Amino acid sequence: MFEGYPRIMSGELLYAFRIMRLPLLDAGGQAIGKINDIIVVPGRGTEAPKVLGFVATSQRRRIFISATRINTLDNAGAQLKSWDINLTPFRTRTGEQLLGKDILDKKHGDEIVSDVALVHHTGKTSSWQISKVRLSKRGLLSGRAGHRLVDWQEVSELFAPSTAIAAEAARLRDMHPSDVATIIRALPTEQRRQLADAMDDERLADVLEELPEDEQLRLIENLDMERLTSVFDEMEYDDLADLLGQMGIDQRTKVLDAMDDQDAETMRQLLSYPTGTAGSLMTPDIIVLGPDATVAEALAHIRDPERLVSIAAQVFVAHAPHYPPTGTYLGVVHFQRLLRERPSLSLKQCLDNEPTIDPMLADRDVAKRLASYNMLAVGVCDSNGRLLGAVTVDDVLDNALPADWRRK
Repeated sequence: MFEGYPRIMSGELLYAFRIMRLPLLDAGGQAIGKINDIIVVPGRGTEAPKVLGFVATSQRRRIFISATRINTLDNAGAQLKSWDINLTPFRTRTGEQLLGKDILDKKHGDEIVSDVALVHHTGKTSSWQISKVRLSKRGLLSGRAGHRLVDWQEVSELFAPSTAIAAEAARLRDMHPSDVATIIRALPTEQRRQLADAMDDERLADVLEELPEDEQLRLIENLDMERLTSVFDEMEYDDLADLLGQMGIDQRTKVLDAMDDQDAETMRQLLSYPTGTAGSLMTPDIIVLGPDATVAEALAHIRDPERLVSIAAQVFVAHAPHYPPTGTYLGVVHFQRLLRERPSLSLKQCLDNEPTIDPMLADRDVAKRLASYNMLAVGVCDSNGRLLGAVTVDDVLDNALPADWRRK
């Protein structure tokens, strides 16, 4: 099974009662907590309710685990894709329901909801949706419970949006973030803020990245620091740097102080580069592996569905450490080359020595470099030959357009 997709057959039913007793496993398979509940949100139109994520207990904290962060889900537990875990305390948002708290044991006529069955879908995206609902009814004479399994549509009122804002958030959920941003910009300020509160952190981060910086600030100005840091944790580094650069010094300092130490240091470094330079455009969130890593390992990283296309188009190779700033930069291996080589081949045997750029290079020259070498991303190195990050073609294009292009 491909890495990045849950290890379960598409169409197989998973029952909520069972899932809510599974351990939460880190990327190495070690138990770090326990799944307590399942968060669902209304589907668009006639679509089935969708699993947004899971509530788990870890380190004595009740936290949120996005469904997109789960790599495998089976009898062994729910295993994360990466070692990262956000310990921010969980709280429900507008339009969200907890299967255990809000749906199980709820009455439907003279029956009671005893379980909910989820089905996993693969395709362009990997997701779980509600498929069936198990209803129980105790006999008057025998005292024995009778059960029946019904399609979710038969009890759809159990999952109906509770408010107009929740319904609108559901309608927008699967639209492209740029289209959602266009809709939000046309709404009155108060409705914008209500929608922002109803969105999950990842969705709000995606929408913020499609808005001009001044409108980003207006949309988030009423969010508390805990929510802000959770949303910022989902944003791309270069987009977040642009947003923080528009904040006042006091507000920016508060945000940086509230962030994870490593992330805050990365942001301070990005913010130190002057506007209009490669450093101000680059992202450190790239794929970097050592020279002895294999083609198979590189392809496993590229398959991660959370990677941007421009980032997943190549693997940069450098000596340890492998997070920017890296050890000595050695070269790059492009996706097409990886597909042509045998899985066991080491990356040092298939390197391309493409030119890199200095972080102080002017943005116009960055665009010329990408165009000249037909690259989707170009590595940025310091004077000691350490890889600092990469500038991608989508960010160069965004930078080249007029400053107000998102408003049109």
